[in-house]
Amino acid sequence: MSPWTLLVDFDGTISLEDVTDSLLIRFGRPGWDALEADWREGRIGSRECMAGQIALLDCSRSELDEHLASMAIDPAFPAFVAAARDAGMPLKILSDGLDYAIELILARHGLGGLPITANHLVEDGPRRWRLEFPHAKPDCRTASGTCKCAFTQAPIASAGERFVMIGDGASDFCVAGRAQIVFAKKRLLDHCLDTGLPHQPVANFDQALALLPSLLSSLAATHLISQDQGSESHA
Repeated sequence: MSPWTLLVDFDGTISLEDVTDSLLIRFGRPGWDALEADWREGRIGSRECMAGQIALLDCSRSELDEHLASMAIDPAFPAFVAAARDAGMPLKILSDGLDYAIELILARHGLGGLPITANHLVEDGPRRWRLEFPHAKPDCRTASGTCKCAFTQAPIASAGERFVMIGDGASDFCVAGRAQIVFAKKRLLDHCLDTGLPHQPVANFDQALALLPSLLSSLAATHLISQDQGSESHA
């Protein structure tokens, strides 16, 4: 029986605020908000926006680390991770944010072993930073730095693998259309309502945690139905 695979966004989903936005507000040189406006109006893609914004950061590594140390995560997320592990559900963090920031924040909360896919933050000189995009795809529908849709398709995904997408924003729209179920909040919830995607509204990981038993029940029911159909075909 194939387990559910949980694909989880980071900024605004696991973290209580968008970490990249918080860095830009504190350390960004003028111009980052104009790039944000261009992205929101659809004039540029997420990847171009993020690359330009990160190039405008003006901070040392110690200042960056100090700021990241102040970032909070959903207090129920560690319990959600533990419950998913106990249920045999693989959990992958897919983010269009910064790998260094995610790794540092999760490590502070004892979650350093989680698989993370995100844009690669590179120190590019004193008080200078740039982004690399090892998980970008030229045909990504949202022109994101991390093409989340790729993780629901071969060769990354296995045949018959079932997905739950947990997210809150525009970078999750495409993958939400490929997942069997979406745990949605904020902009992603609005998108699911507008497009009729199967979803469960969640405000936090307490609510997501309460939904895990129903996933296991639905998986067991699907397995029993497939067994019965197989038996009938050989009757």
